[in-house]
Amino acid sequence: MANAYTKRKLSSRYPVDLPAWKNLVKHHRVDMRDRKLHELFSYDKKRAGKFGLGSGDLFLDYSKNHLNNTTQKLLTQLATQADVPAAIEAMFAGDKINKTEGRSVLHVALRAKIADTVALETPGVPQVWEVLTKMESFVDAVHSGEIKGCTGEKLSDIVNIGIGGSDLGPVMASHALRPYWKEGMCFHSVSNVDGTQLDDLTKKLNPETTLFVVCSKTFTTLETMTNAKAARAWVIDRLDELAVQYHFVAASTNHEAMDEFGIRTDYRFGFWDWVGGRYSLWSAVGLSLALVIGMEAFKAMLSGGRRMDLHFRQAPMDENMPVLLALIGIWYNNFFDAQSQAILPYDNRLDRFPAYLQQLQMESSGKSVRMDGIPVRCDTGMVIWGEAGSNAQHSFMQLLHQGTRLVPVDFILSKTSASATAQCEAQAEALMDGTYEKGLQPYRVHAGNKPSNTIHFDKLTPDVLGQLIALYEHKVFVEGVIWGIDSFDQWGVELGKKLASP
Repeated sequence: MANAYTKRKLSSRYPVDLPAWKNLVKHHRVDMRDRKLHELFSYDKKRAGKFGLGSGDLFLDYSKNHLNNTTQKLLTQLATQADVPAAIEAMFAGDKINKTEGRSVLHVALRAKIADTVALETPGVPQVWEVLTKMESFVDAVHSGEIKGCTGEKLSDIVNIGIGGSDLGPVMASHALRPYWKEGMCFHSVSNVDGTQLDDLTKKLNPETTLFVVCSKTFTTLETMTNAKAARAWVIDRLDELAVQYHFVAASTNHEAMDEFGIRTDYRFGFWDWVGGRYSLWSAVGLSLALVIGMEAFKAMLSGGRRMDLHFRQAPMDENMPVLLALIGIWYNNFFDAQSQAILPYDNRLDRFPAYLQQLQMESSGKSVRMDGIPVRCDTGMVIWGEAGSNAQHSFMQLLHQGTRLVPVDFILSKTSASATAQCEAQAEALMDGTYEKGLQPYRVHAGNKPSNTIHFDKLTPDVLGQLIALYEHKVFVEGVIWGIDSFDQWGVELGKKLASP
């Protein structure tokens, strides 16, 4: 039965007419707009300990933000008044919260245990564990050599062919989990339709040891199928047509198209319409990653995502990490008029994480119409951008320190490197405090007062990566609930696809 969230009716001025929103407008103008961050620390010597929250292996330090106890109280009230708790339950129950497409949103089911009772009555959910079992058998057989290439050579080069979430997810995670690659296994990816990636890659690949994983739910995505057909032609040219059955697997549901391509039935892995592309890493789209890191590590990533899911579902609003991260984002977007946010991971293995979040947040939140078809009454998603670690310090952080625009920052810190930790903490401190030394030339002045979050953990493991991805997935969802938009459709993307079709 639909809950309060799926039945809610938005007022014509929602969300700006919510009492908490109005109070936040006044609070910003009177109390916080001209308040300096260093003053907040001066007034409260225990601030650093108060504005921090742990969940699983992650710790969120949000003390370096333009907020105080009153701000947090009002933001939490905003989440409650916007029906965020009911929205969370609606998602986990399998309600069709993707209204424009009439679909459930159940990437959380892909990493759940049966005992979690996540939408078990939704078609496809009971089959999640069957697909995982099939993936595990296939991965183990490739690693053991039971499944081989057409000439009997062991398959060792895994090439993911996808676009959007079917590329960004596996690529990001393969970089992040590089220490977990199985000996002899290597990950590659092809996404761009111009053909140069595949052309460059095939010059160094041995077709006898190469396995292509084609990721396209419909098996019709233009970029993916262009590259897949080119790869198929390369395999046939170097080997023969029969080799296609040994060197291609697919994550798709279009069996007729896979028949025509030559994908054998036992090399097919399905997923469901309630798995959005930018949330699909957890599904069979993650097969290429699993083939390289092994199913034990892949399932550990799923377990990490589940740990964050349980926290998100159970924690109260004021102690809920994804909710707090979303509320802080809304605070800057809608009350400080910030137009962009920088994501700066201080672990080079997370070098593709900013690009991954760019898609996650900008496809989800780049909306100008509410779920009821009425134009939104406030700004929605910010522009997301970033770069890994100290590279950012030597490229664009000049703008963050001395530019005219307010750009909130999320620092993501793996504490395995003392040098990286020191660099990250110094940048956060410099952004906040700035420098006004007496007699300093104007061009050397740093105004400071620039906000940031720091999300840190001891070591980047598959479990931690799962927690980190799920944290931002839920953060984006909460923002969408408060704005009243559908975070899970992408009609702007669909228009581009249509116009590009022959």
